[in-house]
Amino acid sequence: MVFYFVSKKLIPNSLLQRFVDGDDEFRNSRFKLIPSVPKGSWIVRQSVGSTPCLLGKAVDITYIRGANYLEIDVDIGSSTVANGVLGLVCGVITTLVVDMAFLVQGHTYEELPERLIGAVRMSHIELSSAVVPVLED
Repeated sequence: MVFYFVSKKLIPNSLLQRFVDGDDEFRNSRFKLIPSVPKGSWIVRQSVGSTPCLLGKAVDITYIRGANYLEIDVDIGSSTVANGVLGLVCGVITTLVVDMAFLVQGHTYEELPERLIGAVRMSHIELSSAVVPVLED
């Protein structure tokens, strides 16, 4: 799945600007996911939970910095735990509503309050309708 979030011009020295321009170690220590499953079976809601997770500490992430963008590729398959949850979710995904909030974690008082990079709601996903794009050279 691909999600796009657009920001206005970055504020110099802001946490988001330092995240975008930082190295992968800094980014991995700050990129946070807050999941929620407002609609789904009890077992899925318990498995996914709503506890914030520093994604860079849990799964492999590749960051690609361009002139006016930062691409963040999250490899869910790199984590046994994430794979287990995904296996549980895939069987019932058409019945689920899943919310995900992405933010940069603040570590100091000056970096608070944390601000969202973006949020998505995935509702009753039909995996069978997915299309693999054909990339041209």
